[in-house]
Amino acid sequence: MPTMRHRSAALAAAVALGCVLLSAPPAAAEKDIGGGTPAETPSVSGDEQDGTLLATAGGIVYDRSKNGSGAKAGAIAPTGSYSPPPCWYGPAYTPAQFKKEREATWAVDSTGHEWDLEQRKRYVEGEPYKDFNMDKAGKGYWWSSFPNKSYPPGWDKCTKETFWVDKGDPPPADVPEAIDPEILAKLAYAEIRVPGTKVTLAPEGETKVNLPTWAWLDGAEFKPVSVTASVPVLGIEATTTAEPVSLKIDPGTADAETYPASGVCELKDGKIGEPYAKGKSDETPPCGVKYLRSSGDGTYPLKATVTWKIHWTGTGVNAEQPLPDGEFGADQDVVVEEIQAINR
Repeated sequence: MPTMRHRSAALAAAVALGCVLLSAPPAAAEKDIGGGTPAETPSVSGDEQDGTLLATAGGIVYDRSKNGSGAKAGAIAPTGSYSPPPCWYGPAYTPAQFKKEREATWAVDSTGHEWDLEQRKRYVEGEPYKDFNMDKAGKGYWWSSFPNKSYPPGWDKCTKETFWVDKGDPPPADVPEAIDPEILAKLAYAEIRVPGTKVTLAPEGETKVNLPTWAWLDGAEFKPVSVTASVPVLGIEATTTAEPVSLKIDPGTADAETYPASGVCELKDGKIGEPYAKGKSDETPPCGVKYLRSSGDGTYPLKATVTWKIHWTGTGVNAEQPLPDGEFGADQDVVVEEIQAINR
C-alpha cells in the first residue's frame, strides 16, 4: 500500500500537469499570483458560464504596487514568535477540472488500487459525491489545500480531502484553515517590503571623537507601505499596511553615546530624526550618536533598525486589526577620527 508521501507526490505531479493557467486576464507587473509553492498551486481560469472559473482560483493574487522599493528594500522580520499560515484551503477546481485532475492521477498508477477505489467511491460513486458534481457546474468549486513551504513547519498539516463548497456558502465549520480575510492579511504580511535603512549622517562619511553626529531618515522614503491579497472568485481581500514608528541606532561599539540615550528615535511630525542644518553645531541632535573613541584604521558598524507597526483591514472588517510589529535593519560603516590638536 503506498504511503501518504507517495500519494502526495503523485497528486502534486498531476496538479502540476493538469492544472495550468488557461486564459487568465493580463495583470499589471506589480500584481501576480502566489501562495504556497507556485509549482504546486492549482491556478485555473476560464468562462464561468461553461462551468470553469472566471478568475484565478486557489493561488492568492497579490497587489504590490504600494510596496517599498529600491535596491536595499527587504522583508520585515516579525517581532516575537510569528509566521505566516503554513497551509490553507481555497477554491481550486471546477467539476470538469477536478475530474480531469483526478483521472490523470489515477492514470499514473502509483497511488495504489485501494486508494483509487476509495477516491472513486468519494467523488464518483456518491459517497458522498457523485460524478465529481458535474451537475453543479457553475454553482460552486472544489476546495483543496495549499502548502506554504517557505514557512515550515506545518505546511503538510492540511490533510483534509478535497471538498465541495457551493457558491455563496461558507466552507465547513471544521476547516479553520479555510481561506478568509485574516489568512490573506497574514500572507500579505510576508509580502511586505520596506526601504533600506541607511541613515543620513552629519558629518557625512566620517566623524570625529566627541563630536555629536546627527542622524535621520529620508522622509520621502519612510512612509506607510502596503500589500493587498485577494481571492477574486470568492470576492474577499485584505490589505496589510506597515507604518514606520521608530529608528533604533546601535553605534557598533560600547565607546559611544546615543541621542536619545535609549538609542530609539521615535517618529515625530512624520519624520524620524532631523536633518542637520547650519547653525545647529552647538545643539544636541534629537537623533544621533557621539563616538568616544577613534575607529583607528578601521570603521564602526553602525546598525540602523526601523520598527514598523503592522495592521490590516479586509472584507467584512470595519476597523483596523493589529498584527505583530516588524523590524528591518542594516549596517553601515562609520569612520571616527581623533580631533587633531593645533600647537601654537
